[in-house]
Amino acid sequence: MDKLNKFSKSLLFLFVISGTIWLGSYITRLSVFYNLFQPEGFILKEFVTNLNISGIFSTLIAAISINLIFYILMVLSFILFVITAKLKIRENGWLFISIVLIISCLPFEIYLMIIDYQIINDVWSGNFDSNKVLSLVIKRFTVLSSFSIVEILSFFTVIFLFMFQPLKGIKRKLVE
Repeated sequence: MDKLNKFSKSLLFLFVISGTIWLGSYITRLSVFYNLFQPEGFILKEFVTNLNISGIFSTLIAAISINLIFYILMVLSFILFVITAKLKIRENGWLFISIVLIISCLPFEIYLMIIDYQIINDVWSGNFDSNKVLSLVIKRFTVLSSFSIVEILSFFTVIFLFMFQPLKGIKRKLVE
């Protein structure tokens, strides 16, 4: 990666920054939303009532928006980095594994982002039905139940791969 041009380095920097912000906000968002529910089932805790749930959703909408924006920015900057860096995948196994991890998580995350977009639309519309938003939040957790954990671990793996670059091939010259 020493031979990257400035544009590729800028895309790599944008990928790292947006990925870090997305991953941190994703973990924070999951923990905050899970904290609204009791450990068994998706039953709201006692402090969440019909009177304050709309305020809670209005407050947490920023976390959902940050996730949506920075995931899109992260994926686009990664794709552009891969295209412009002109690194040979054959010689950079770490890049191949990173591409596989990010692309394989993409369809599932797009599905979850559609649910997030519905939540954002409902809350930003002003007068929203908190029961509908609550059902969307529960749907987001139940549809792909453990995918969030798998995705978090996958992106920690991508960070590790970018930092240490294992499986990096050695250029071999043919001896004649």
